[in-house]
Amino acid sequence: MKFSLRTSRTLQRSLIVFPALAIAVSVGCVGSSSATVSPVAKKTTTTVKKKKVVTTTSVVTKGASGNPTALSVLGTIMVQKEYPSGYNRALFRHWIDANGNGCDTREEVLIAESVTKAQIDAYGCKVIEGDWFSPYDNVTYTNPSELDIDHMVPLKEAWDSGAWAWSSAQRQSFANDLSDPRSLIAVTAGQNRSKSDKDPSNWIPPQANYRCTYLSEWVAIKSHWKLSMDQSEFGRIKDLLTASCTTTTVAPWGSAATVPTTQPTPTGQTLGTVAVNDSIVSPVTTVAPSVATPSASVGTPGVLQVNPVRCKKVEFGLTGEYKGLPYVCSDHRKDGSAYAAGYYMWRPA
Repeated sequence: MKFSLRTSRTLQRSLIVFPALAIAVSVGCVGSSSATVSPVAKKTTTTVKKKKVVTTTSVVTKGASGNPTALSVLGTIMVQKEYPSGYNRALFRHWIDANGNGCDTREEVLIAESVTKAQIDAYGCKVIEGDWFSPYDNVTYTNPSELDIDHMVPLKEAWDSGAWAWSSAQRQSFANDLSDPRSLIAVTAGQNRSKSDKDPSNWIPPQANYRCTYLSEWVAIKSHWKLSMDQSEFGRIKDLLTASCTTTTVAPWGSAATVPTTQPTPTGQTLGTVAVNDSIVSPVTTVAPSVATPSASVGTPGVLQVNPVRCKKVEFGLTGEYKGLPYVCSDHRKDGSAYAAGYYMWRPA
């Protein structure tokens, strides 16, 4: 009986102790999972890498003329992949008669670029004869049918470089741009078709002495119309400019060209300014190419040797020689008729 009583009391004490231990253990478990960790415990060996941000600043370098170099203008052009889908030449309406004088864009360029006064069909604005010099291959022509009007930056190239996002009016303005004489140029038909829609990474004029001018014009047009370049195009142009055209500069974009008022007016309308709506695309006022001094050829020692191509405004009045004959940089033909506004040509003195 005594044993039973003692055993009973021992069991009662055990029942009191065990719940207390259980509660203590339970509280300890909860605390270990939900208690706030001290700041020291939050420290970790994980290193967070900061994203490296690279910024570039375009430095505009100017030549002796005060105009920016082609290389510095090149540095302002966006480089990105082309958008090659959806192009159709019909999306760039041309050739149009912008001023309603009966002469479409092709005829306007032929009239403006003929070294002598172009002959025009009296019953319609159709140029039938003149004197043109194709700077791509250094050849002179008198028959306009042997010439193409080249878009310095081809329409397909323009599409791939940003014109795909333009309105129809913007594309029409680009395709008929007479606001600056560098946009469109009369050249040998074969050379124009050889060039096709290629950029300078795939085609440059065979006439080596014209290449710096060609590249500066390409850069100026792309910058003016806010068109991009792909990596191969940008790299090739940069390499060529760096190698032999570091001093080539670009001059401010020209004003809208005018048709010479002394040319006959087939439709009986007054010739005037060929206006291109330049408000459609905001111009880059610091870019547009000046034409490099024509290449030298064998001639009289000490006399500047020139070619019958466009000359610079700053060269106005200078004299030179072409195939032994005296030439002058002028804004009008020998007969007194004016070239289109913005055009300066080496023509017979």
